[in-house]
Amino acid sequence: MASFLAIFYFGGVIIKDLLINEEIRAKDVRLIDSEGNQIGVVPISRALSMANEKKLDLVNISPNANPPVCKILDYGKYKYDSLKKEKESKKKQKVINVKEIRLTPSIDKHDIEVKAKHANTFLKSGDRVKVSVRFRGRELGHTDIGKTVLDKFKELTNENGVVEKDSTMEGRNMIMFLSPKQD
Repeated sequence: MASFLAIFYFGGVIIKDLLINEEIRAKDVRLIDSEGNQIGVVPISRALSMANEKKLDLVNISPNANPPVCKILDYGKYKYDSLKKEKESKKKQKVINVKEIRLTPSIDKHDIEVKAKHANTFLKSGDRVKVSVRFRGRELGHTDIGKTVLDKFKELTNENGVVEKDSTMEGRNMIMFLSPKQD
C-alpha cells in the first residue's frame, strides 16, 4: 500500500503535510497517546475514537513503518511548532561564501599586497578565499613561478587565514583555498 505525503514550500520553509484522521488508510496502527505513552497495535477505528474522545487529531507520523505509527495530538499546534523550529534552525545557519582572487605569474609586489589585503578582509568577514594563478601561453611551462607567487600570497595572509587546500594545477590555473582562522 502506497502512502501519501504532500510537501509544500512556504516562505523558504518546507512543510510536510502528514496524513490525519480519516485520511489514514491502514487497517491497524501502532498508537502513541497524547502523553507519549505507547498503547500498541490497535485497529484504526479504535484509534480514531480515542482521538475524538480527547478532541485531538490522529496523525500518521511514520507512514513507512509496518504497521504505520500514529500519534494523538493537536495537529494545528504540531504544524505550527514544526514550522517555528524549522525557521529557527535556518536562522542559526551560517552561509559561507567563496571569494575568488585571480593572480598572474608576472604580478608585481605592490599588486600582490593589494590583493592580499582584499583577501584578508574576506577572511576576517568569515568567507573562504579561492586564489588562482592563470597561466597563458608560454607561462604554462613555468608553473614554478606560479607556485612562488602563491607561497608569497600565503605568507601575506597567514594572520587571518589557513590553507585549506594547497596549490594544485587545474587546467591552465594553479589553485589554492584559504579559510578563516578559528579563534
